[in-house]
Order: sequence, then C-alpha cells, then structure tokens
Amino acid sequence: MKIALFAINGSYSHTNLAIRCLRAPLVKRGFDVALIEGTLGDTDSRLLDLLFAERADVYGFSCYIWNIDEILRLASDIKKLLPNSAIVLGGPEVMFDTERFSSLPFVDHIVCGEGERAFCELCEALSREKKPERVIRSSDMSLTDGILYSADEPHRRLMYYESSRGCPYNCAYCLSSATRGVMAKGADQALAELYEFEKFDDDIIIKFVDRTFNFDIKRANVIWRGLLDEKYTKKYHFEICASLLDEESFEIFKKFPKGKIQLEVGLQSTNKKTLAASARHIDPSAVLAACKRIKSMSNIHVHLDLICGLPGDGFSDVASAFDEAFCCCSLLQVGFLKLLHGTSLRRDAERLGIKFRDHAPYEVLSTNDISYCELRKLHEISDVLERFYDSGKFAGTLDYALSLTDSPFSFFSRLCDFISKEDGRPIRRIGQNDACRLLFSFIKRAFLADEDKLEALIHEDFSKNEVRRAPRLKGNG
Repeated sequence: MKIALFAINGSYSHTNLAIRCLRAPLVKRGFDVALIEGTLGDTDSRLLDLLFAERADVYGFSCYIWNIDEILRLASDIKKLLPNSAIVLGGPEVMFDTERFSSLPFVDHIVCGEGERAFCELCEALSREKKPERVIRSSDMSLTDGILYSADEPHRRLMYYESSRGCPYNCAYCLSSATRGVMAKGADQALAELYEFEKFDDDIIIKFVDRTFNFDIKRANVIWRGLLDEKYTKKYHFEICASLLDEESFEIFKKFPKGKIQLEVGLQSTNKKTLAASARHIDPSAVLAACKRIKSMSNIHVHLDLICGLPGDGFSDVASAFDEAFCCCSLLQVGFLKLLHGTSLRRDAERLGIKFRDHAPYEVLSTNDISYCELRKLHEISDVLERFYDSGKFAGTLDYALSLTDSPFSFFSRLCDFISKEDGRPIRRIGQNDACRLLFSFIKRAFLADEDKLEALIHEDFSKNEVRRAPRLKGNG
C-alpha cells in the first residue's frame, strides 16, 4: 500500500517535520511512503499534479492555520480524481472542534493528537480492508529517534529538530495548554542526533521545535556546552524562557562563536495583568534583563516576540512593551493574537470582550482594551518595523536615527504616518530606492538631521545590501 504525506509550507526555505515524524515509523512497518511538499506560493494546479502523480492509497494532509484553506481544496480535488483513496487529515488545526471537518464528504478520517502510532495503526487497518473510526483520538506522547531527514532528499536552509515534546506552561493562547507534561530526549542522545546533521554540507539552520527548550536548565546547559565543540558546524535556533537561565547558561553563551546560536524569547507583554489573564506566569523584568545581558555579549542573535490583542493590553500598553523590549534584543517581532481552537482564550472570548475572525487564522479584530483601528495601526507599524529594521538593510542609518529619540515605538509610528502621507502605497510595494528616499526625508524633517551625514549612512547601508547604484537623496527631502 502506498501512502503520500503532504504539507504546504510558508515558504521554500521551510520544511515540514510532522510528515517526517510519520514517515519514519511507516517505513519501519514496510509501507511505501512518499513525501510531497509545496509552499503557499504554489498554485493549486501544480500541487494537485504532484498529489495525483503519486496515485496513493492513502493521502495524509498536515493541517495548520496558515494552510487549511489550500489543504481542503486539494483534498477535495484529489478525492474526486481518486475516489478509492483514503483522505486523512491531521495536525494542530484539526485537533479540536473536529466536526468542522468530519462532516466534509471528501474526508475519510481525522487523526487528533500525536500521530506516529495512531496514523500507523490507521494505515495498517486500511491495508487489511478494515473500517477504522472516522475520528481517531490519540493521547500518546512519543518522540521519534533520529533527525528524520534523508541525505538524498532535497533540503533547504531551515531544518527542524525535536528534542522535547510538550510544554511545562499553560499559556491561554497556545495549543500546548491543551496537553500536560513534557517528554524529552537525554542530552547525550540529542547531541548524537544533532551531529548527524553534519552530513549536510550546506549552511543550514537547525531550528529546535521544542516549545520551551530550557524547561530543564541542567539538560539545556549540557546540550549548549556540547555544541561549543567545533565538530558542530551548523547554526542552531532555540525557543527559550529567558527567566529560567542560570549563571552557567550565561557563561556558556559567552563562549559561542558569533552567529552559531540564535535565541527566540516570547515576551508577549510587559503588562502583568495581561500576562495573568493569559495564564502566562513570567516576570517580564527578569526576561528583559536576561535578554539585554545576552545581547550585550554581541555574539548571539536574540529574537523577542510581542503579541497585540491580549486581554488587558491597550494601545499604550503595546507601545510601552515595545519601548522596553527594543533595546534588549537583536530583532523585535510584533505579532497579533489568534484565537486557536482548543485554547482557553477562545472559549472565554465572549466573556473577555474579544472579537475575532471566524476563519483561519482567527485573528483578533478588537477587544475591550484595544480597537480595530488601533490594531490596524499596529499592523502598519509592524510592517514598517520589519521592512526597515528587522530586515537589517538600514542598520547603520537606524542606529543613528534611533539615538535621537527616547521612544523607538514613537519613531516607527511617526515613520509609518509619514510614509502613508507621502507615498500611500503599502510598505511591501515600495521599492528599495523609494524606501531610501522616504527614510531620508523623514529623519531629516523629524530630527533636523544633517543631510550629508544622513545620505552617507543610507548609501553605506545600500551598498552592503544592493548591487545597484544608490539613489540621490539630497534635494529630494
């Protein structure tokens, strides 16, 4: 029996770990397994061609909030073309409120929860022509050994690794709150498996999918210390709780070569009432202090996340958190609350006065504390931040400009208003030359900056990132 496992990734640089977690046990049981991956940029026709070419007996679809609409269209199409094939949905988006999908005529089965054992047993039952339940619920928590990537398959810049599953925290907006407990590989096993990535010659980033990598700080320190060995040549990305770091962690971090590891930290808010309402029991001051300390080492990229739309957070609270976080990280990402099926915030949305979209990705529209217009403004600020700061394409210019203000949030908010007034196009449609001119004009007018110095800085940034000739700026501002 042939099984096709299908995923749609956000972009070409990404891969899907879930279908690889399923492939390993299926192959051990003797099944013929094909992996098919596309991106959100692919057309339905191209992806349908890839699915149909396999003519599989079972199609397993990996479902997330960002791809569910595309997945359902393709699943419906392939069922029409191959009516005898079984269509199976799995993944976070179908785990809860499954009646949304179980009633669809082209869906044969839904696997809710951990899939390695449940999906294998489903496929074995189908191979014996048995009729399994339509909705299969799994409570097993298991970790697949190995790195799950084959040396002969196409691989991309980001490759994923799972050293633990589950999360010790129960944040009200996260699906991890729906499960209890953490299962983790020992440090020695993790280091041995990480060394297997050395068979890939490319300059790749190994991104740990662990929800809180350092939940056990002693184990985390052993792995970090092990990665100091020069035989580990890749880059490694960890999502951590910064307040759990101890002095040994900081001493290890100092020893890493620049760029070898990246740390992602979920701050989300600095409003303690908001954090309490979200069941996020962290001390934001401790998180920021730890991040600032790591950033000062100058060898580790620190990525901090904020979430707009959390209960209790108004526009001014987001602005305050932005300003507090900005100097403590290498990259600040401003995200927006999504009320996922299965989370307590979604269940309590009406009581909390949260309005959100009915369709994926279920983003918040307004709350009792922040209006729709304010959230839209924050979206625009987020886009400007990503384009000018997080991209790194104006690093020198912005280091200078931000030294002229006490509020980074105010700077990007005013820049956002200036671009809207002077140009009017969405920031993503503005070319690099025009972006240079707009930034030059804004800084010159807002801070009475010296034209010659400002032009020199922008030209220097331009030359580091572009092969074209830098635009003329003086006389255009």
